[in-house]
Amino acid sequence: MAPIDDDLIFGGPLAELYDRHLVPLIFEPYADNLAREVAGFAPKRVLEIAAGTGVATRALSTALPTDTELVATDLNQPMLDQAQAIGTRRPVTWRQADVMALPFDADEFDVVACQFGVMFFPDRADAYREVARVLAPEGRFVFNIWDRIETNEFADAITAAARSVFPDDPPLFLPRTPHGYHDETRIRADLADAGLAMESMVALEARSRAETPAIPAIAYCQGTPLRNEIESRDADLLATVTAAATAEVERRFGPGPVDGLIRGFVVTAGSQS
Repeated sequence: MAPIDDDLIFGGPLAELYDRHLVPLIFEPYADNLAREVAGFAPKRVLEIAAGTGVATRALSTALPTDTELVATDLNQPMLDQAQAIGTRRPVTWRQADVMALPFDADEFDVVACQFGVMFFPDRADAYREVARVLAPEGRFVFNIWDRIETNEFADAITAAARSVFPDDPPLFLPRTPHGYHDETRIRADLADAGLAMESMVALEARSRAETPAIPAIAYCQGTPLRNEIESRDADLLATVTAAATAEVERRFGPGPVDGLIRGFVVTAGSQS
C-alpha cells in the first residue's frame, strides 16, 4: 500500500491532468460559491491555502474588489506553476507554503479560504491553529469539504473499479482522504481545539458532467494521488484501472454524456472569543 503521505503529492503529470479534467468536472461550482461566501465578509486581505491549480483563486479574483489583497498558497509547487500559467483576472500573490507552518504574521488576514484542502492536512487541529494565528480577531475561516463517497457518484464508481483490479489490497485514496472528513461533530471538535468556533456547515449539491465516461476515469485515476496508490502496487496497471473505471462509469451512467451527483459542504468558522 502507498504511504498515506502520498496523498499529499500532486507532482509530475498530476497537476496538468488535474486541471484539465478534474477542475471542470467537480470543482468549478464550489469555487464560485466559496468566492461569494468570502466576498460577503468584505475583507481587505484574503489568504487562500491549498489553492491547487487555482480554480478558487480565479473565482476569488473575480468576486473580490480590486483593492482586496489576495494571497494564494499551496504545498505543491507544480500545482502553483499550473495556476500561474493559467493566470487570473487581476494580480495575485502566489507563494509555496505549508499550512502547518504558514509564513505570515499573526492577525494578518481578514479571511482564510480553502477549497477541498483541509482533508489533506496531516494534523487538522494544528493546521487550524495556524489558520487562527494568521486570522484577524474578527476574521473568518471559510472552507469546503466533500460529503461521504456514496453521495459523490463518479468517485464511488472509480473506487469500485480500482477495487476490482486490486481486490486484496484496494486503493482507497478517495474514501480515505477527499471523502473521509465530513462528520460535523469531528470537524467542530478539531476547530475548537484550535480556538475556532464553527458558525455554519451547509450542504451544497451539484452535478458533475462529462462528454464521455473516460473523462472522469482519467481525472480520478491519473489526475489525483489515486494514481500514486495504483502505481505503487503495479505501475503497469494504471491503464488497466483507468479502463476498468471507464467501463464502470459507463455501466452506471451510460455511454455519454454522463451526469453524476456531487455533494459537499461549505463551513464557516470564527474565533471562539
